[in-house]
Formats: sequence, structure tokens, C-alpha cells
Amino acid sequence: MKNWVTLLRQKDKRTIAQIITKLENQDEDGRSLLPEILPYVGRAHVIGITGPPGAGKSTLISSLLSYLLEQGLTVGVLAVDPTSPFSGGAILGDRVRMNRHATDEGVFLRSMANRGNVGGISKHTRNALRVLDAAGFDIILIETVGVGQSELSIMHLADTVCVVLHPGAGDMIQVTKAGVMEIADIYVVNKADLTGATRLLAEIEDMLELTGGKEDWLPPVIAASAQHHQGTSDIWKSFQKHHQFLKQTGSWEKQRSVQRLQEVKDELQAIFEQKCQALWNEESTKQLLLSSKGQKTSQEIAIELAKKIFAKK
Repeated sequence: MKNWVTLLRQKDKRTIAQIITKLENQDEDGRSLLPEILPYVGRAHVIGITGPPGAGKSTLISSLLSYLLEQGLTVGVLAVDPTSPFSGGAILGDRVRMNRHATDEGVFLRSMANRGNVGGISKHTRNALRVLDAAGFDIILIETVGVGQSELSIMHLADTVCVVLHPGAGDMIQVTKAGVMEIADIYVVNKADLTGATRLLAEIEDMLELTGGKEDWLPPVIAASAQHHQGTSDIWKSFQKHHQFLKQTGSWEKQRSVQRLQEVKDELQAIFEQKCQALWNEESTKQLLLSSKGQKTSQEIAIELAKKIFAKK
């Protein structure tokens, strides 16, 4: 295991990919590696990039990668795909624009499927994040698809959440409905050269003026054109400013403590779901449902089944 950790710390791409795969497959070697890498976890700045399909998130990340590499920084990228099956490779599936960075020194790209996880972020993504953090990447970018309710779970992983929008797609309606205003630390209006960009920028700023942003942090609203590499440096400066804010106010550790609690809650919920499913498949459960014949309420039956779960060792 020491060789694995040594190679991981050297950012060996093959080793990183193998460890992530082992953890996804719940391999025994993978599980035993987690305690070994934990001492190296917690240093990277984790940035979540979310927004509706077509907003240009992948193009934005590609532009950021070029810029960050010029600054001498190392970057890991995890792209969470809720639709396509997990390929097992270290290259992002259909995110062609980012693929050109796959062989760059100091960059690791990985596509992750959420495997039907309702929250949009699976425990496999959390573990992959730990692996990249332990490898010593300065920045970790996590891309999620969509800004629906399921995607709000990015706040349970990222230190900084960047919401990418584009004009002419009813994005402002999506933002207000999904509750993104509560999680966004930075707004980027991409494709700012298109008609409607100025209006969208003004709408976001007006809404922020009414809501006051997040606690003591007022999210900046940045106009960008990722395809033409415009606004990339401003976006990065905003990421840095938010990082400094978290550190100076003590919000960094507070936020990560909340994330750890959420992870324990998710793990506990997963355990109970497995036990419930196992009990549901038992013949005795079916007999209980048949024998009740409407004489017991659904709540009474549920309580009776719950007692069986807690009675089992």
C-alpha cells in the first residue's frame, strides 16, 4: 500500500485512475487505502462548476485549465454525468474541449457517473475528490450538469460554488426556482457577446441586491466568453478572493465540518435503505402486507417493519 500512496503523491496518473476505480468498485484494496491517504486530504481548493446544459461549462473549464497551468498550478477535474454509464477511463467522456488537456503535466481529468444517486453526487465522487486532494493538486474542479434541485448537492463537496448561466435560455427562472441563489458564491454569465447578456447580468445583480447574497459574502457577477478566453482571469481572481474570505472568516473549516456531517448522514441513510430493501424483499414482509387486509394503517405496518430492522443484528 505504501507504493500506491507514494505514486499517488507523485501525481502518477495511472495510479490515481486505478485507486479511483478500486474505490468505485468497492475493492478491498481501495477501502484499505482510504485511511492511508486521509492525512494528505484537506489542502486543495475545491470549486464546483454548475449550470444548465448549453451554458458552456466545459468550455469555461477548458479555458480555466489553460490559465491555471500558465500560473504554475496543478488541477484535477471531476465531471459528474447523471446520464451516461461510467466508462472507467480517466478522460472525460463527451467533453471534447477539455480532452486536449488530458495529457498536460499537472492535470488529471475524470468523468464520473452518479449511478442513479438522487442527490446528483455519489459517494464515489467524494472518494475521487479525496484521491485528487491527497495527490496534492492545488485546485479541484467539479462539474455537474444542470441546476435543478438534485444538483444543489454540489454545496456538500465544494468550497466555492460557481453558477454558469447564458442569455436567452430562461436561466434566471431556473435559478430562482432551483434555489441556486442560496448556494452560489460566484455567477458567470457566459457567452456574454450574445443578445440578452447585459439584461441577464442586470437581473442577477438586482436579485442579489434584494437578497443580500450569502451571509457576509456578496457573490460577484462576471461577464465572460469562454470560447474566446475572455473573463477567465476575472473568474480566477474571484475564486481566489472567495478562498481568502473563507480562510480569514473561519468559514473554511466550519463549511467542511458541515460537509463531513452531511457525508455521515448520507452514509447512514444508505445503510438503512439497504436494510429496508432487504426486508422488503423477504417473504414475511409480503405475508404481513397480505394479512393486514386494510385493517392496519400504512404507518402501523411501517413501524412494525422498522422494529424488525432494529431487532436484527
